[in-house]
Amino acid sequence: MNGDFRTNFVREASGLKHFPALVLNADYRPLSYYPLSLWPWQDAVKAAWLDRVDIVAEYDEVVHSPSTEIHIPSVVVLRDYVKPQKTVAFTRFNLFLRDEFRCQYCGTKGELTFDHVIPRASGGITSWENVVAACGPCNLKKGSRSLRQTGMHLRKPPRRPEAAQLQNNGRKFPPNYLHESWMDFLYWDAELEA
Repeated sequence: MNGDFRTNFVREASGLKHFPALVLNADYRPLSYYPLSLWPWQDAVKAAWLDRVDIVAEYDEVVHSPSTEIHIPSVVVLRDYVKPQKTVAFTRFNLFLRDEFRCQYCGTKGELTFDHVIPRASGGITSWENVVAACGPCNLKKGSRSLRQTGMHLRKPPRRPEAAQLQNNGRKFPPNYLHESWMDFLYWDAELEA
């Protein structure tokens, strides 16, 4: 094999890297909506080869080995059911998802940080019930004072979310790219029958 071919293949942006596979649980629901459960095409092909998934839909593009040709999977279903987590990890991302990526004081979207409703300086703890998403200006305005001292109000009281609530919130934020073969398994932009 020509060494230039290998070098060019590795260095050039291969179109094949742009073919993610939507991963569905054994019940045909996505493992997660936000971020959407996607695998690189290589992982989907490997899982299919190892009989860990069933291929439900394919891209038109194919990949070759010396003895095999396979269409790149666009939707795969796990053969074994993965039980969804009941508890939600307290992470910055999950906090922002709970608050729908909006400042809980003014409602703006954009660059967010988090704020302790009861400031740590006043004994407030870092928990689901005391931390909210906040934009920089509101966080600065509130500082280490109470809501009463600043006259600020929360859009909704902070609570520990259920896993299902975060999944539902995730549906509100579809990724920029949704392949047409995924639409039957997602419910974004699906036309409803009257």
